[in-house]
Amino acid sequence: MGHMGKEEVIRFLKDGGYEFAMAEHEPVFTMEGMEALGLPFGEEVVKNLFLRDDKKRNYYLVVMPEDKPANLKELRSALEARPLRFASEEDLQTYLGLYAGAVSPFGVLNDEEATVQVVFDSELETYGGVGVHPNDNTATLHVKLPDLMSIIEAHGNPTRFVELSRPEE
Repeated sequence: MGHMGKEEVIRFLKDGGYEFAMAEHEPVFTMEGMEALGLPFGEEVVKNLFLRDDKKRNYYLVVMPEDKPANLKELRSALEARPLRFASEEDLQTYLGLYAGAVSPFGVLNDEEATVQVVFDSELETYGGVGVHPNDNTATLHVKLPDLMSIIEAHGNPTRFVELSRPEE
């Protein structure tokens, strides 16, 4: 397939007839930076965590609401996984062809062995779409979740939903 960067992801969606909205913007590296953009679908921008287990046997891309704290212990039990930690930037480059700040579910299109498991927080099922980078942090796409899932599954990466609690206010 070759490396999928921003242009390739956009072309892939257009060629596939997927509906999406796109906002181009200056590079953003943090969720605060994303919020400051005031995107029309800003409420549905998600965060993406690239995790691995302590043996480096399983890699997980966890997609969750931007405002929900990530509890790795809870995630571990939901996944029935070994202890989890954040994968290195080197792993991010190797498996997803991405750099920190541009982590996106579309990175799995660069995962030739379809090793990475994509885990969606079930809360996202209530969203009109999810706001994700096209493998580059100078744009954000708003894509329907079922479309995103079918793209990932067609590529061969496993997907699943997990229920993750929100801390008590």
